[in-house]
Amino acid sequence: MPSCNFSPEEYKGMSKARMIEIRKQNCNPMTMKVTYYKKPVFIHQGYMQYLWDVDGTRYLDLFAGVATVSVGHCHPKVNAAAEKQLKKLWHTTLIYVYPTLHEYCEKLASYFPDPLQVVFLTNSGSEANELAMFMARLYTGNFDIITFRGSYHGGSPMTMGLTSNAAYKYPIANGLGCTNTMCPDVFRGPWGGKHCRDSPVQTTRECSCAQGHCEANEQYIKQLKETLATSVPPRIAAFFAEPIQGVGGAVQYPKNYLKEAYKLVRERGGICIADEV
Repeated sequence: MPSCNFSPEEYKGMSKARMIEIRKQNCNPMTMKVTYYKKPVFIHQGYMQYLWDVDGTRYLDLFAGVATVSVGHCHPKVNAAAEKQLKKLWHTTLIYVYPTLHEYCEKLASYFPDPLQVVFLTNSGSEANELAMFMARLYTGNFDIITFRGSYHGGSPMTMGLTSNAAYKYPIANGLGCTNTMCPDVFRGPWGGKHCRDSPVQTTRECSCAQGHCEANEQYIKQLKETLATSVPPRIAAFFAEPIQGVGGAVQYPKNYLKEAYKLVRERGGICIADEV
């Protein structure tokens, strides 16, 4: 890797064995269920694009804290802004009008395409998606929601129904009214190959599609149409999709898939929800 002029602090904390013991006994069991490594990475410190473990080994972080620190770890500009705010005010309720919060909402909304202009600030992705489910059902007067197989939209009792990934499922009643349809994966799915992705990065798998025409998209749209025809009522509340599926394996869809899927959903009264990190 390139040289780095940052030196992490020497680690003087608890042993690796003790951390694993606490992880098994005292931490959320989901962490052991979905992050089981033969040799876990014990992270100690981060700076910009790099992470250091407790032994001082440096790693290039391509995961960005599960896509939530895309400006880098401990970025000096972000640190300075956070410190400035923490010295002024930590938290207050939306009952009160705080200038900085309104400046943030206005700036964030300015990046949205028309007609999107309203911001709801939430504590987590699961909470945001539960709110989206709730609002879609209230607004449309319909109940059923469609998501892709392999999707991840949260682990709360409501969003667990949206999520279609066995590692995040539990044997409890969850997500009433949620239906999964085939994920249009041109790399691992039954159709698609090197001409199909709506992306500059294509797969190496051969396919019969002519350049500029994706037959795989037609097949996956047929699967969605079959789901709409057989598994849900004529009118639905929403369609959830990650623009690029994350937990399911960084899946990129065929050209025009979402455009055509959104059209089908809207014809049935549904709201199209992009769950994008």
